[in-house]
Amino acid sequence: MLLVTHTGREEARQVAKEAAHRLTEAGIKVRLMAEEQSELGIDDLRDRHDASVFADGDPRAAEGCELVVVLGGDGTILRGAELARASGTPILGVNLGHVGFLAESERDDLGYTVDHIVRRSYAVEERMTVDVVVRSNGHVVADGWALNEATVEKASRERMLDLVAEIDGRALSRWGCDGVVMATPTGSTAYAFSAGGPVVWPDLEALLMVPISAHALFARPMVVSPSSELAVTVQPRTPGAVLWCDGRRAVDLPTGARVEVRRGEHPVRLARLHEAPFTDRLVAKFALPVEGWRGARS
Repeated sequence: MLLVTHTGREEARQVAKEAAHRLTEAGIKVRLMAEEQSELGIDDLRDRHDASVFADGDPRAAEGCELVVVLGGDGTILRGAELARASGTPILGVNLGHVGFLAESERDDLGYTVDHIVRRSYAVEERMTVDVVVRSNGHVVADGWALNEATVEKASRERMLDLVAEIDGRALSRWGCDGVVMATPTGSTAYAFSAGGPVVWPDLEALLMVPISAHALFARPMVVSPSSELAVTVQPRTPGAVLWCDGRRAVDLPTGARVEVRRGEHPVRLARLHEAPFTDRLVAKFALPVEGWRGARS
């Protein structure tokens, strides 16, 4: 197992130590990221159990692992996704953050979670991603990918961006705005949700385009086919713009840059311990009021 931890929190460090020892006691080798191993203070774990240590960002980190076990919030899980995607290793998140929409279990369920890992009692589901290409003067100047969303945003607060949005090679609209979110169904409960986009059930394959604070008559969130291509072009005399992938990886965009977003070639795989409907997850994570519901009528 590759163990990925938000080491900036004392609680996370303690849970990581507990999880690592529970797993190794069950005969499972634990792989660590180098900087986390020193912060967790569990050097003896590597010595006694021959666990491997990899540098942060090493694409080989999850190779040969059965799972990437992530201890933290959604941001840490997105970091785990960066490590797991190349090898197709499933990710299992233990929530130590606030909402933790991508997480599968909570801190108090650690023993239950480890038991299921040891018994291989979990299912794996695939979540679509997006691939992103940035072109300037017809040349590719950057590329990337995202599990949640690719967002074109203004780099400073002073002025709005001037953007032209496009779907499937046809111009859609020109917006003076703070930015545009191009999201997956998984990302519909992340930044796109905050920008006023719809919640999309994760088993529905689609792409979302959500303008952020657009000054325009038509600036509604849109849901399109998963085979569609979304594009945004930064117009001349527009102040600095930046592309963010999952809020973690940034690319400065020159004037005239064109950002193209399409369905990703490689999905991210999430390990699930429960078969609860997405509706139940939505209610639990957002603490939605459901008093008075009596279920389906007989």
